[in-house]
Amino acid sequence: MTTSAPAEPTQRQVRLDTPFTDQKPGTSGLRKSSRQFEEPHYLESFIEASLRTLPGVQGGTLVVGGDGRYGNRRAIDVILRMGAAHGLSKVIVTTGGILSTPAASNLIRQRQAIGGIILSASHNPGGENGDFGVKVNGANGGPTPASFTDAVFECTKTLEQYTIVEAPEIPLDVPGLHSIGAMQVEVIDGVDDFVALMQELFNFDQIRDLLRSDFPLAFDAMHAVTGPYATRLFEGLLGAPAGSVRNGTPLEDFGDGHPDPNLTYAHDLAELLLEGDEYRFGAACDGDGDRNMILGQRCFVNPSDSLAVLTANATVAPAYADGLAGVARSMPTSAAVDVVAKELGIDSFETPTGWKFFGNLLDAGKITLCGEESFGTGSNHVREKDGLWAVLFWLQILAVRRCSVAEIMAEHWKRFGRHYYSRHDYEAVASDAAHGLYDRLESMLPGLVGQAFAGRKISTADNFSYTDPVDGSVTTGQGLRILLDDGSRVVVRLSGTGTKGATIRVYLESYVPSSGDLNQDPQVALADMISAINDLAEIKQRTGMDQPTVIT
Repeated sequence: MTTSAPAEPTQRQVRLDTPFTDQKPGTSGLRKSSRQFEEPHYLESFIEASLRTLPGVQGGTLVVGGDGRYGNRRAIDVILRMGAAHGLSKVIVTTGGILSTPAASNLIRQRQAIGGIILSASHNPGGENGDFGVKVNGANGGPTPASFTDAVFECTKTLEQYTIVEAPEIPLDVPGLHSIGAMQVEVIDGVDDFVALMQELFNFDQIRDLLRSDFPLAFDAMHAVTGPYATRLFEGLLGAPAGSVRNGTPLEDFGDGHPDPNLTYAHDLAELLLEGDEYRFGAACDGDGDRNMILGQRCFVNPSDSLAVLTANATVAPAYADGLAGVARSMPTSAAVDVVAKELGIDSFETPTGWKFFGNLLDAGKITLCGEESFGTGSNHVREKDGLWAVLFWLQILAVRRCSVAEIMAEHWKRFGRHYYSRHDYEAVASDAAHGLYDRLESMLPGLVGQAFAGRKISTADNFSYTDPVDGSVTTGQGLRILLDDGSRVVVRLSGTGTKGATIRVYLESYVPSSGDLNQDPQVALADMISAINDLAEIKQRTGMDQPTVIT
């Protein structure tokens, strides 16, 4: 461990000619292009507003780290020097500045920090021409609520100056203790605490036995944050052969790739599992490590089904052996987990998109597992979705049941029925065109009830709203829903996670009971609904796109 002698920093006030008016955080923090974050004072403005708004900064402890993308180290240096200027007593940062989002949540909770600043744009591309992001998490380890992000935005719009100290850059390559004036900087190995937590949740002996029994796996870290974690877990502690972790070195531009674990952007891994027989299990995680994709031999697991399978098999993991308090899913996620929850006799909740809504339910003890269709699943062990946790959970199930992923899915559908489900993403659509399509469809909703749609009738058409059962807060405008009389549905949303244009997401779901045809291709099973929503919303006409950018 290295140490550096305290240096007396010089504090200064930096005046802004004009405040920034475009720093409104989305559901996962402020995401902009890397070049925009490099504009003079842009990053500093948002950090200033965040430090002024976050409770307990004076004398508090803050966790800081990121996914290693371009701009990560520069941002950490700025945060450290601004943190010292604002009276933090301690900042915990990780070697190389590498810290996954779930690992950050765990550290915040373990160290009783006032919160954390996570530097990531999640699954968005990185590099000089890519994206950067800053997200503030609260003392519970989860994303801050809308009241906080709204307050930060209001602060940025009137900000006249920010405070920072001049001090040498803190070395991050090895663990050590350092100081910037009165503020201590503790550099730790960001993998250790997370791995220790996973060992508490799962039976590593059982998983190790599985991987030694002719069960080759391939994990794609996509040159993002999970590489060091996965290498330690799978190749180190669990005995998978060297090379099982692919693209395991975090790179500033993610190897010029798109760190989004789906069939489009993780196509090399998908090809290995879906078209070959060399591997029994495959998985991938995204830029900051909170999303996951699960694959078996010739088998893709839809994220909505994954949440349902984890719920149905939860008691095989030591951490959940006594059963679950309840489960929750985001509104666009399929109702597959609801069917499981009903049979298990536990509560299920439908929330807006955004992990902060799960946080209230987790903190109140109302749920144990939760998930989103966008490849995110998690539990009460942290307050973020957790990609590697989900991968280990699947391996735990496979270690106990000793069958293939495909067999698990077939048995699950035979027991609970199958929710044929797909998401069609139309990315980088001109903002005016995307909002025009959305606004037109929303205006049509009141007149749709009772009309024919894909051979069915529309029973409900609305814009989803949610009343939080814990704090009573109401969240509106969460997505356009067209619910059909047989339980099928279509949801249309505009995504707030991109930085170029807008993304239109269309979610399609049709339930088939266990006595029905459970072996169709989802795109075939949903074909009539796909055609119907394309016609109703005039997707091709208004976007100019013949096909979705991504189909999952």
